[in-house]
Amino acid sequence: MMKIAVASENGMVTEHFGHCESFTIFDTEKNQIIKSETIANPGHKPGFLPNFLNDKGVNVIISGGMGSGAIDIFNEKGIEVIVGARGDAKAVAELYLQGSLKSTGSVCHEHQYHDECGN
Repeated sequence: MMKIAVASENGMVTEHFGHCESFTIFDTEKNQIIKSETIANPGHKPGFLPNFLNDKGVNVIISGGMGSGAIDIFNEKGIEVIVGARGDAKAVAELYLQGSLKSTGSVCHEHQYHDECGN
């Protein structure tokens, strides 16, 4: 089984990982989604969310954009990071399972301007 977390808001991928409303977590088996749950973002604190999602058993994180510090922590934990994603959270997770979703490497540099991620 693999767990895919998507930084989301109202079922859509959010532009910035740390400021998302929630995480939609998809449990998958044999490249199929078998279960999903949405958990509220417990808060944006440097270094906290990668550890929080690691504790939830997440193997892959998908977001519109993400800061380099979070990417580094996910990489240290062996969690695959996909950034640059857009659209419906479930559809994006399914694209990942099909091997059709690739990371654009969109790194956020200006956290105080969270609407500018992905530029």
